Amino acid sequence: MARADRPALMPTTPDGPPSTESARRAAEALWRIESARIVGALARYTGDFALAEDVAQEALAEALVGWARDGVPTSPVGWLLATARRRAIDAFRRASALDERYTLLAGQLAEGQFSSGPATASGPPHELPWDPDRVDDDVLALMFTACHPVLSPEARVALTLRVVGGLSSEEIARAFLVPTATVQARITRAKKTIAAAHVPFELPPAEERRERLGAVLSVLYVIFTEGSTATAGDHLLRPDLAYEALRLARTLAALLPAEPEACALLALFELTAARFAARTAPDGEAVLLEDQDRRRWDRSAIRRGLAALGRAAATGRGLGPYGLQAAIAACHAAAPSVQETDWEHIVLLYEALGRVAPSPVVELNRAVAVAMANGPQQALHLVDELAASGRLSGSHLLPGVRGELLTRLGRTAEARAELELAARLCRNTRERSVLLRKAAALP
Repeated sequence: MARADRPALMPTTPDGPPSTESARRAAEALWRIESARIVGALARYTGDFALAEDVAQEALAEALVGWARDGVPTSPVGWLLATARRRAIDAFRRASALDERYTLLAGQLAEGQFSSGPATASGPPHELPWDPDRVDDDVLALMFTACHPVLSPEARVALTLRVVGGLSSEEIARAFLVPTATVQARITRAKKTIAAAHVPFELPPAEERRERLGAVLSVLYVIFTEGSTATAGDHLLRPDLAYEALRLARTLAALLPAEPEACALLALFELTAARFAARTAPDGEAVLLEDQDRRRWDRSAIRRGLAALGRAAATGRGLGPYGLQAAIAACHAAAPSVQETDWEHIVLLYEALGRVAPSPVVELNRAVAVAMANGPQQALHLVDELAASGRLSGSHLLPGVRGELLTRLGRTAEARAELELAARLCRNTRERSVLLRKAAALP
């Protein structure tokens, strides 16, 4: 690693150092790729998760200015680490000086004195340990810390995207359609909560890891789900968000290859993302599954997804919730058309999913599969039972499915009412337009 006080820089071009814009792009690209390793190493060095993230951000801000002036360093990661380390040492010194000052004042007050003398401070006695053999552990510890159970689900998502994914508060806010100030407040509260709960920056013990792994997987699942079908806004997909979750899932599966659900989650993401290119028309409108050009599905992603699903199954521990969802996605990936899809097998997979991870959305999806396998009347009975339970009240999904089933049964007046209700409840303009088109096409 380059010396902290004299980083090695690439020679500038005859026309001078790189532009501010090119330096910004270089810093942002590096940060997106390496931020988890950088923050992880700093957290191990400082023992303070919040301080590590803060000084890493300060180093990035300094890079945006310094690299435009002096050129991009030959070891940019080393430059960021060295700069962040200096910032951390400054913070230690300030804290140490303040502690000594308080101690001195307390002694003077006890003695009835009010004069002050000079205070000295020293930084941490050890250098920053950048051990390549510990990098994977650092990233994994970072994931477990950001997804700690003491945090709310919203805070886990924001903190994971910030410190593990390297996204800015503005990017996270845009992805979830919330104000930037809301994201910043969630991140600040999360770091304060971690500090107050004295959460150590370390991998949890083996006996706790599997239990805690569920929180990490659920955060990645929420991020990917929002990216693959946006709950609101003018775009059906948010690929940047989905691909960030996919990148993190690849990292997690590589770090925990023996954990079947980590591999299964990766399989689900790969198989789902494989269809992204076919899911929207050139104008951004949604393309339904039966209308998609399957030649546009990413066959490389499908192969990767099937391989990850195979690794999950090979552990011999059975498929969990993510594995069953990946198996359903694999059925779609293998089918040449909607009509030739193995819907009976998909029904069985949804029944198994409903037993291991029951939810009304799973029941609704099972009803759709039943409609494809056995006809709309049987499926409508299942949907009506779900509607009577009130568990999907306020969601556009249930009236959307019910409207489709009623259409297939020829009950057009009822179908139109359900589709129009679904459109009113839907907050995504692309999905809403599909629902309204279906209602308008009814005789």
